[in-house]
Amino acid sequence: MIHLENLTKYFRTRKGYQTIVENLTATFPTGASVALLGRNGAGKSTLLKLIAGTIRPTSGRVLSTGSISYPVGFAGSFHPDLTGAQNTRFVARLYGYDTDSLLEFVTEFAELGGHMHMPLRTYSSGMRARLSFGVSMGIPFDTYLVDEVTAVGDGSFRAKSAAVFDDRMERSGAIVVTHSPPMVRRMCNMAAVLENGDIQFFEDIEEALELHEMQMAQTPPNR
Repeated sequence: MIHLENLTKYFRTRKGYQTIVENLTATFPTGASVALLGRNGAGKSTLLKLIAGTIRPTSGRVLSTGSISYPVGFAGSFHPDLTGAQNTRFVARLYGYDTDSLLEFVTEFAELGGHMHMPLRTYSSGMRARLSFGVSMGIPFDTYLVDEVTAVGDGSFRAKSAAVFDDRMERSGAIVVTHSPPMVRRMCNMAAVLENGDIQFFEDIEEALELHEMQMAQTPPNR
């Protein structure tokens, strides 16, 4: 279970303050795979980082009864001058996981070949995403945070990513940011729509997708 309690996050910009969420209270149920929907700029990726603890809220707090992955696709835990293998070992030590086991899994899964031993700064965005997804899926978490990463790579790699995700979901939950209705229907059993700093939960995925599509067709609200 992940509980957001009076969560507020804003950033200072040249035009003033940009509020991402304000006094948000919500609960993501234990073991659920929740699609997090919202227009571009609604704050979905920022909310994932708040839940993961990679950025701090302006006020409020995030409470959890289990372990949470860093947002898959976010390489903020990686050092650009370290190799893929070195970064993998670093994250394993960070989470108290066996370094050799994780490196073996990521090397086979990510299909980076010799690039595993090259600095991360030489990677393309797709290669970084493969590494990030492999490292996250290689560590057992109670909740996985996924940000559109299963769309990376060719059809064979996407199928492999989906199979690994399905295996993890037999024992864990997830919060999945995606703009793809087919991916929502395939990967998730609940949905939440983030709009104007507020969030609505739906057990009926089709109802959530309908609201999301309607909001996407409207003019974005001024925040």
